[in-house]
Amino acid sequence: METTMPQTIPSGGAPAPERTGASDGRRLGLTLGMLVLPMYVALGAPSVALPVIGRALGVPFGATAWILAAWSLTSALAMPVAGRLLVRWSPYQVLVAGVAALAAGSALAGAGPTLSVVIVGRLIGGAGAGATVIAVFAAATVLPGRQRIRALGIIAAASATASGCGTLLGGAVTAWLGWRAVLAIPVLALPLLLVAMPSRRALTRSGGGERNGSAGRLDIAGAAVLSVLASSLITLLQAHSVGLPAPVTLVVAAAGVLAAVGLWWRVRGKPDGFVPRRVIASRGFLASGLIGGTVFAGYYGVLFRAPSLIEQATGGGPLEAGVLLVPAAACSLLAGRLVGTLTDRFTGWQVSAGLAALTVTGVLVVAISTGPIPVVIGTAMTVCGFAGTQAVLVSLASDLVAADDRDTAQGLLNFMNVLGGGIGPAAVAGLSGIVPAPVALAVLAALPLAGLVVSLTLALTRRPAPGPDPTPHVGARDEGSPASDPMTLDQ
Repeated sequence: METTMPQTIPSGGAPAPERTGASDGRRLGLTLGMLVLPMYVALGAPSVALPVIGRALGVPFGATAWILAAWSLTSALAMPVAGRLLVRWSPYQVLVAGVAALAAGSALAGAGPTLSVVIVGRLIGGAGAGATVIAVFAAATVLPGRQRIRALGIIAAASATASGCGTLLGGAVTAWLGWRAVLAIPVLALPLLLVAMPSRRALTRSGGGERNGSAGRLDIAGAAVLSVLASSLITLLQAHSVGLPAPVTLVVAAAGVLAAVGLWWRVRGKPDGFVPRRVIASRGFLASGLIGGTVFAGYYGVLFRAPSLIEQATGGGPLEAGVLLVPAAACSLLAGRLVGTLTDRFTGWQVSAGLAALTVTGVLVVAISTGPIPVVIGTAMTVCGFAGTQAVLVSLASDLVAADDRDTAQGLLNFMNVLGGGIGPAAVAGLSGIVPAPVALAVLAALPLAGLVVSLTLALTRRPAPGPDPTPHVGARDEGSPASDPMTLDQ
């Protein structure tokens, strides 16, 4: 064996050369956090408007879950594509393209006369959001360990606060301007991009490693089978709630099975394709994606259901539900701030286990609650799990693979995370048409529970090897080789 101690993430006090000053993590994090605000507001804001949208468009409430799921689906699919584009484009170029699609799709959704048009707009806007998020993360991961954690903690706090406070904003906008204005909120990303122009230099850098052209052409076939697989999964989960005919459901299921086989064949036959074999085979990578996806599913499933539960309990409308959920959203600030402290004292698997456990508890609290306060408390738990998990896993993704694969790995990891975010609302909506809502949420808790089991298993089986030298080993990562155990953080 070549190493005697696991790879660790360099801290601000490590002897590795720092490319940025002590304040770079905070400053860049604030800039990038501002840029992700509109797209995460677009997740939370429509959730309180869904009952109004359903009544206005004359569709069942369960069908409105597509408004959230469509955004999550194309966001997820755009992320690995954007990761591959970063081989040729700078994060700033990907960011501009993403914001343009985000604004155009949101404008279409806001003006859509039918649910189908609204969903098309959300699909386009979600794709732009996915590309934007990957560009933001690519700019943040250029920072060294401690500064990177700080920047990503700020970004995670901003994203969770925006998606959570989106319920308040969505409620206010729905009450005062109507539901169409809620769907058009992400258009505000355009002026925010102009505000971020002074930081353009930072956004032209990428933490993905050298650009040696190893990625080659974009693997269209690989991207297609992954897209069909993800789309089929989301569609099947909601087949009952949207009244999908049985023959169509069977066709969708068959397409999903064929796509899964096609993806397996593509990974084996084209190791450098859209889903590179060396990336998904890296130790800990698929486990990280599973943990992130299940935690995201728990959070977004609760976010989909919590506003309507509060409205039922209080007899109020979207605005009242949004106001009551503000304290839950504010908890993301605490989670983003504490994640750096936690990762200084515990391994990444241990931190992710705690966050998954918090998410499971939050989902179950919402499931058994009959009053608004317990719903808010449960939602707050899932908010903290979402914000903390995002910061930890995204920070560690670049250490799971070789330097040249970091952008690709970021895209695939975020694909799994956000796909989980789409599965959560789809599962709750689909099950709600079969079983009572509390039972649907209780079943949803099984997803983050699976993430908890994976985290605990790895936390128990991957402990730091004993050794007298606590100095972080950074040479291997600087040379572009994957870490021997990237989930172990420096103490």
